[in-house]
Amino acid sequence: MMSDEAELAFERAGRPKKSAGAFRTISEVADDLHVPQHVLRFWETRFGQVKPLKRGGGRRYYRPDDVVLLRRIADLLYTQGYTIKGVQRLLLEGDGAMEGDGALADLPEDEPEPPAVEPEPVRPPPRADPARERDALRQVLIETLQTLERIRDMLPL
Repeated sequence: MMSDEAELAFERAGRPKKSAGAFRTISEVADDLHVPQHVLRFWETRFGQVKPLKRGGGRRYYRPDDVVLLRRIADLLYTQGYTIKGVQRLLLEGDGAMEGDGALADLPEDEPEPPAVEPEPVRPPPRADPARERDALRQVLIETLQTLERIRDMLPL
């Protein structure tokens, strides 16, 4: 979804207004975010979540979700002062979510988080009698050996 500011920037640049779901070229996104195009290409190498559609000749077309993510990355880097590693960590942990772009936005702010559920400890299955297991395994191996010997006898010498 484009902000009013982004729509004005596109109109000032002499470009026709696109629908909110339209794909954007790298120049449109760079103008919208006030960053050079090479920065967007660099971010693609550092943030695996940014995956524009690439057409013939390597032209990039950014989906609306890509633009939202790039806007968030720009905000974290340039406004909030995060490093690239810090932004990578936030995005991997899911804490880099913006309002309206994920599960964090679905929770009302005034409601407390649900209590954490303690997982039950994993218990190993009860062990069978080791002697019985050994005898069963020995029997399977003997049967396998006999089958292999029969197959060997069937082969021409």
